[in-house]
Amino acid sequence: MTQAPTLRVLGISGSLRRGSFNTALLRAAAEIAESQELPLRIEIADLRPIPLYDEDLRAAGVPEPVEKLRAAVAAADAVLFATPEYNYSVPGVLKNAIDWVSRPPSQPFAGKPFAVMGASGGPSGTMRMQYHLRQIAVFLDMHALNKPEVFVRNAKDVFDADGRLTDDATRKVVAEQLAALAAWTRRLAKA
Repeated sequence: MTQAPTLRVLGISGSLRRGSFNTALLRAAAEIAESQELPLRIEIADLRPIPLYDEDLRAAGVPEPVEKLRAAVAAADAVLFATPEYNYSVPGVLKNAIDWVSRPPSQPFAGKPFAVMGASGGPSGTMRMQYHLRQIAVFLDMHALNKPEVFVRNAKDVFDADGRLTDDATRKVVAEQLAALAAWTRRLAKA
């Protein structure tokens, strides 16, 4: 029996901060996928060079960092968002990137399976942001993985000073979500 090909997953962090718990969560997810030999490889996008959305700028030609991100989304089999919650919702940097990528003539998010996780310093673990991101994804025609959900609460207690995920329970639920995302992506590909 042949092994199914490895899925390409684009990880997108909604935080630009160097010490971001959410970017660290994506790095941990990539490490967990590799160490547990899950059938997916996570590449992490860099949103730092994406300019603020401006229709005049787009009319003059889509900026190269945006084209690069659009191509990465198009090439991915699935998307994994890891993002903080700002003011009960999606951070501006993530919404800005989504706005750029989703402009016509093509919309590479359409039809993509995705999962979302988030880390926060407080007790909510990004619950409200995840709900809002799922609402945005409806318009983008993305296919959400519903379970398991990953809400990393009190993030300073589960990451060490170097940004490594040290909490076994969190590592376990991340691994479960990644395995479910792989299965969900394969299921949708057969539909």
